[in-house]
Amino acid sequence: MTAKTPIPFSEPPYLTGLPSPYYSESHRKWQKACRAFVQEHLHQHAITWETEGDVPSEVFQTFAAANMLIPSLPAPLPVEWLKKLGVREILGAVTVDEWDYVHTAIYCDEMCAAGLAGPGASLTTGMAFGVPPIFKFGSPQLQERFLPELLLGKKRICIAITEPGAGSDVANIQTTATKTDDGQYYIVNGTKKWITNGIWSAYATMAVRTSGPGPGGLSLLVFPLLDNPGVSMRRIKVMGQVSGGTTFIELDDVRVPLSNLVGEEGLALKMIMTNFNHERLTIAIGITRQARVALAAAFEYCLKREAFGKTLMDQPVVRHRLAKCGAMLESQWAWVEQFVYQMTKLNKAEADVELGGLTALAKAQAGIVLDECARCAVLLFGGNGYTKTGQGELAEKIYRDVPGARIPGGSEDVLLDLAVRQLVKNYQNKTKTLERPQGSSKL
Repeated sequence: MTAKTPIPFSEPPYLTGLPSPYYSESHRKWQKACRAFVQEHLHQHAITWETEGDVPSEVFQTFAAANMLIPSLPAPLPVEWLKKLGVREILGAVTVDEWDYVHTAIYCDEMCAAGLAGPGASLTTGMAFGVPPIFKFGSPQLQERFLPELLLGKKRICIAITEPGAGSDVANIQTTATKTDDGQYYIVNGTKKWITNGIWSAYATMAVRTSGPGPGGLSLLVFPLLDNPGVSMRRIKVMGQVSGGTTFIELDDVRVPLSNLVGEEGLALKMIMTNFNHERLTIAIGITRQARVALAAAFEYCLKREAFGKTLMDQPVVRHRLAKCGAMLESQWAWVEQFVYQMTKLNKAEADVELGGLTALAKAQAGIVLDECARCAVLLFGGNGYTKTGQGELAEKIYRDVPGARIPGGSEDVLLDLAVRQLVKNYQNKTKTLERPQGSSKL
């Protein structure tokens, strides 16, 4: 096989020479620059770093210096703020003005092109999900205090929503924030769990309970973490995405200035919800690339591995297994591309309504596809796929990432249910306009 002949299923169709309506010259130029940078600075060491459980801190600094954390933000980018900070283009390939969601999708796809979610997540999760609420809902004063350092990667941030007793059930958050008598501070008590990037973060965009039960009692704070009295953090050992920095955070009478409130009290759930389309779609893109890497690795292995006097690829049962997974993979990718294109044509309000439920469904289905493709790879690698080193090492590691694809960002069963409920709600709202007004005469 030559470098010019990709292994089947190893690349999205648009990168194999097939025509696509979605990708302009700007997108293709960005893909080439992005791949070269990410391969040099991340992917060539990804397996080693995932095995060791840490990506060296200088890698984050390298990405920050090249403005290569900014692409993880929702499109369109916060152009006004970026230009104010002197950021006008990324890698000399694309300007911040021309950036759209297809550029974002290419970035997410390339960041997972090594097949592992942890190394990329260790760099981008905080920027992708912790920063947007600040520039979307924060006061001008709050933005001036925090965005310059965060957007340029001089300080790190995480998103801290989940708790031991509140995962997908965001409205059940128990961490409390009580105002001091002088009204200048919140006193925060509680715990946060499974917080990606938390251990390295100077700040967290944190959901806290400022009043009574339910979603109306939740607020968002820009929460100082590092070297803050009353804050205790430790790494959590997880099954996959080991290098992502999953963190347990304990908060004991921590004082946070009232001026760190994002937006207004009681609106946290609304602000969190507006981030969900971006979060779930970008997760789905990355997961789908992981499935692609797993399946392509298995395909290549089956071309050369011999058993019973012929290659595995000559066995009909092997081809059947590869075919089923390939169909799932390429169907999922086509669906993801469709969402990405729609995000470039709908405004934020329209996308939140029209695509909210479907994006949840796409993220859930991406996890199912990864499960099938990763399991297929491990089974076809056989004993090598069951071994942490050697020919099957990548397949084994991708398989460990599967639960991290199906649970965070909204667990699978919750998202499947949410998707249908959202579709029903949209349908009922749209059909109300067709109902005959009460009391009108019959025709």
